[in-house]
Amino acid sequence: MSGDCDADHWENDYSRRGRVWGGAVHHLPQLGAGERVLELGCGNGKSFSALAETKCDVVGIDFSPSAAILCRSLTPRNTLTNIALADVRSLPFEDASFDVVFAFHVIGHLPLSGRIRCAGESVRVLRPGGALYFSGFSVEDFRAGTGLGTEPGTFERKNGIATHYFSENEVQALFCPLMPGECVTRRWMMKVRGRQLPRAEIRATFKKSPEH
Repeated sequence: MSGDCDADHWENDYSRRGRVWGGAVHHLPQLGAGERVLELGCGNGKSFSALAETKCDVVGIDFSPSAAILCRSLTPRNTLTNIALADVRSLPFEDASFDVVFAFHVIGHLPLSGRIRCAGESVRVLRPGGALYFSGFSVEDFRAGTGLGTEPGTFERKNGIATHYFSENEVQALFCPLMPGECVTRRWMMKVRGRQLPRAEIRATFKKSPEH
């Protein structure tokens, strides 16, 4: 995760609740052996542990020390992995240093200025021909519009953590320097206090031109 927008809230959440996010990861793409992969906001390691099982050189960053400890505890031994404390809006990596960047439910927790900076940094560290994979909650999600509105489409929960809810057009515009691939809204139902409520997230894929 990143920066000063809600860093303390996330650290408190991970230190208090522990392994917040669980479940299997079903939507990772096929990765080539030896590729260098970056996961933004690796959290407690839900996606990172799955990436670590590939034959890739995987780097994960998060701003929460508690999250980094939890993530490391899930990482299989004898794998090409590294976990660092860093800000997704100012990545500590050289230009064009990764073949793949994953941004799963991380950019949506930043304010607009942070989302723009994070997207720019993601493009910067991506090698020509590299791929970026994004996911974030959709405006169709039942939680959109609930909580304290901090910016258009962004709402803060009682724990102090803000979430932005995206449209497909908004996601594509955020990564406009890259070539767009698939951009779809995934929908499912979630039972909350006896009610079936709609959940929705946007998943998108982008490619960096081989000529840049």
